[in-house]
Amino acid sequence: MRNSRTPRRADITAVELVGGAEALELELHDHDERWADTYRWHRARIEEALAAVDVEIEHIGSTSVPGLAAKPIVDIVVAVDDITAEEDHLDALLAAGYQLRVREPGHRLVRTPARDVHVHLYERDDPAVGEYLLLRDHLRADADDRALYESTKRALLSQRWDDTNAYADAKTDVILEIKARARAARAQ
Repeated sequence: MRNSRTPRRADITAVELVGGAEALELELHDHDERWADTYRWHRARIEEALAAVDVEIEHIGSTSVPGLAAKPIVDIVVAVDDITAEEDHLDALLAAGYQLRVREPGHRLVRTPARDVHVHLYERDDPAVGEYLLLRDHLRADADDRALYESTKRALLSQRWDDTNAYADAKTDVILEIKARARAARAQ
């Protein structure tokens, strides 16, 4: 179900990838407790930038899962009431020093100039937010799926990727399998 509030304007209909495709030249690092500190620091920075906006902020992705190796990029999801109201949230994040990387229907991505923190913006009730949290919470609780996900990432990162999005797409089947088990575990 989409947001029941009326958006200020129609959302965009195309994907804008600012700066074009980027080669992925990263490797997995063992889990680093400092990633949680990085998240907390950026959470405070985002809360300050968006003080006038009601938002929900969560640490997502592999860096949010203790014991899971990850690319050293901290992913954060920010849920806002209206993704089309960029003047309320996107402009403030850009003014706080984040850089726009992706603008696509229902989603915006800003990141630090060092590219070590990605901030994903979605509408509050966008199913993508729940999917991120489902995967995160399951990987935190299930050692077997955590190991499967890590081994999949290691195998994929042994290849050369001309586009980070292609690497992300290559993980899709394993992520879907893990999320299916997560849903089944929640249903029990």
